[in-house]
Amino acid sequence: MSAPATDLGDTDLGARILKVNHAGENGAVHIYLAQAAVARLTAPGMVGELNEFRSHEERHRAIFWAELQRRGRPPCRSYALCALGGWVLGLVTGLLGRAAIAATTVAVERVVLRHLKVQIAQLEASDPAAVRAIAAIVADEQRHHDELAAQVTGGLWVRLLEPVVADSTETVIWLGMKR
Repeated sequence: MSAPATDLGDTDLGARILKVNHAGENGAVHIYLAQAAVARLTAPGMVGELNEFRSHEERHRAIFWAELQRRGRPPCRSYALCALGGWVLGLVTGLLGRAAIAATTVAVERVVLRHLKVQIAQLEASDPAAVRAIAAIVADEQRHHDELAAQVTGGLWVRLLEPVVADSTETVIWLGMKR
């Protein structure tokens, strides 16, 4: 995340980060939508929690969108792609059941939390409005991570799934910052 922003001449790092975070939250909303739909069959006890987490991600997306609108900035070009990728990831992991759903959230949130902390440090002196928007979501993201980390049960496929999801999340963030 330390590379300069380059989206169509958008050199405002705060705006670039907000765009990528907004798109990422859209992806998260769709992960939880798809997981909750499939979990009705594969992990019915998780549906309420997944819907609650989705509502948090919808609020996060709205926070970033409001700040982008205040700045007169459009959404990230990867906004729709993040939704599609989130839906596919949520569908696949939802089909794999409780452990995969939990492992996916833990992997995504671990990456996201690390990036949020770096973003806050990067923008602290230069963009207090972006810092406020980012800081407003940290507690929810930490809660999602912590609550589902307690539900991750091992198995070879779960141990394989976590790094794939984490690396994919890193790649999406990196690509968003490069666009």
